[in-house]
Amino acid sequence: MRASCPSSHQSALHSAFGSGPGPRGRSEESRVCGLVGLMARGSRSLVDDLGRMSLAVAHRGPDDAGTWVDPEAGVALGHRRLSIVDLSAAGHQPMTSADGRWVLVLNGEIYDHADHRKWLEAEGLRLRGHSDTEVLLEFIAKRGVREAVSAVDGMFALAAWDRRDRTLVLARDTMGEKPLYFGRLGPSFVFASELTAIRRLPQASTEPDPQAVAAYLRWGFVPAPHSIVTGIGKLPPGCIVHVSATGEAGPPVPFWSLHYVATEGLSKPLKVPDRQLVELADSALRESVQRRLVADVPVGAFLSGGVDSSTIVALAQQVSTRPVKTFTVAVGGDGDESESAARVASHLGTDHTTLPLPEMDAVKMALRAAAMHDEPFADPSSIPTALLCSAAREHVTVCLSGDGADELLGGYNRYQMAQGGLARMLALPRATRAAISRSLKAVPPTGWARVARIAPGQQVDVGTKVHKLAGVLSAHDPWGAYTILATQWDPEVAMTQAPWHSPLPGPALAGASALGSMLLADQLSTLPDDMLVKVDRASMAVGLEVRVPFLSHEFVELTWRLPDNAKMRHGRGKWLLREILSQYVPHQLWDRPKVGFDPPIAEWLRGPLREWSHDLLSPERLRGQGLLRPEPIAAALAEHDSGRRNNDYALWTVLMLQAWFDGAAN
Repeated sequence: MRASCPSSHQSALHSAFGSGPGPRGRSEESRVCGLVGLMARGSRSLVDDLGRMSLAVAHRGPDDAGTWVDPEAGVALGHRRLSIVDLSAAGHQPMTSADGRWVLVLNGEIYDHADHRKWLEAEGLRLRGHSDTEVLLEFIAKRGVREAVSAVDGMFALAAWDRRDRTLVLARDTMGEKPLYFGRLGPSFVFASELTAIRRLPQASTEPDPQAVAAYLRWGFVPAPHSIVTGIGKLPPGCIVHVSATGEAGPPVPFWSLHYVATEGLSKPLKVPDRQLVELADSALRESVQRRLVADVPVGAFLSGGVDSSTIVALAQQVSTRPVKTFTVAVGGDGDESESAARVASHLGTDHTTLPLPEMDAVKMALRAAAMHDEPFADPSSIPTALLCSAAREHVTVCLSGDGADELLGGYNRYQMAQGGLARMLALPRATRAAISRSLKAVPPTGWARVARIAPGQQVDVGTKVHKLAGVLSAHDPWGAYTILATQWDPEVAMTQAPWHSPLPGPALAGASALGSMLLADQLSTLPDDMLVKVDRASMAVGLEVRVPFLSHEFVELTWRLPDNAKMRHGRGKWLLREILSQYVPHQLWDRPKVGFDPPIAEWLRGPLREWSHDLLSPERLRGQGLLRPEPIAAALAEHDSGRRNNDYALWTVLMLQAWFDGAAN
């Protein structure tokens, strides 16, 4: 199967979420980038292949395009630029170091480049421009790739060619904000910011990797180091890969290890009063925000009015010399947070804009969500995220976001279970747990829903949650409980021949609580392979750069030294963040239940998406593909149609896989 041509892919994205620069119409105000490259000694198609790949990532960088080719060495590097820092030609890539040894292509931003510039200049180096790329390149020329990427604060994926030693080095940022795919295609070694670029090559594999499909069905995304395509992988966050002149890649080697950071943090906990914890976190986060406000283009921030985004905006307003531009989207209905966001913005004095959410055609939105991702991706919040990015792009070219706070500081309901009753639950005899599980499952989800309707408070999808809890009772440990909570489909049930597949990395973390184990699991894979993929693709589709202050490695390292009760306290997550925010914004303006950002998938599947979903999930189509078993999928669809059970996420997972198959076949 082969993905659609670049022009049709771009057309789908543009018609879905807008296109190019905003009303200013000035290309020099655009930002971020995409990179591609290959090593193929003796290849006659080196330049043509590079051109195919570069076109596939043109939407990531419409401001400028550059190539660097060494036919003798069989190396070709390509870059598409969205200019953020140094809008002049001095920021053009691929970029060659002053000594002529290194050639670099970089996707992303180095936020503290000004600090590193000072010591480079102190050593007598005269820099040509003021781009962050040049600073990183000359850092590499002085100290090597590993030391350079270990020292900087940034989001990046890069490829650096050493002309002297004829070695290629790939690297990806600590938390995986920017993507990087790589692998062998016959005699060639290839890499790119997006899988679609690699699949443009005539020799690329057209078959999905069954192990990746199995992992996707379970988690709703394809976890690193896999990709959906056989033979191509993702570079894990915080890692470097060295590739020899013959195109042989060594194993990924961490230059920064989240597992090590967590282990070290737990062994050296901060034992200070609460007030000092708040001051330390406030200071670290403030510095991260300040660095991420630096740009030569307009910068704003997303503001939902919740804890995460409000904290980022409050700190940005503290360090900015002018009112921060803030944006929220008015989605309407019970999930509309625009009024709360407006109240927070008014209190802080930001330059606030409420963006109306355009009317959504469910079928078009579903198709465009699939087109936006070059792998199957089942997070439905990618739809409103993309619409928000498109609307914000009309006003600014860079936005700060509050992503990452939930995974670092315990913002999800499953963390409450981890710190609360999970340990006690797992301590019960297995027979007792099995009996409780059978009792809970004996009542269908619709029955639990009727019970919830007479209970006080707003209860959402109680039946499905109770049945999930029944499944958790069969877990052997916190990691098993996490797996059960996160699983959409058991590959053994859904696939015709379920292969062995790598699960998410089980966090064997000495001294960790159940809460710490779940946080590490999410930070290792759910955050980079789901949340950050969503942000990267949604923003890059419309030429917006999104920066994530919570994910500076200094702040991440600090969170692992915090006691559990700084994250979860009195049954509520993100205690520390709430304490920081309360210094700037009164509680009554933001202290409310967490609101999701998902479109109404359950209702869509019973209404406007019914015909489309039944067609994609028809037994005849599934049997023809030979990968998925029609029976369990048909049963889940019938259950959902009838209202007996809400299977929206499970069905959406399969639908996005099927939609990806359709797009990849064109």
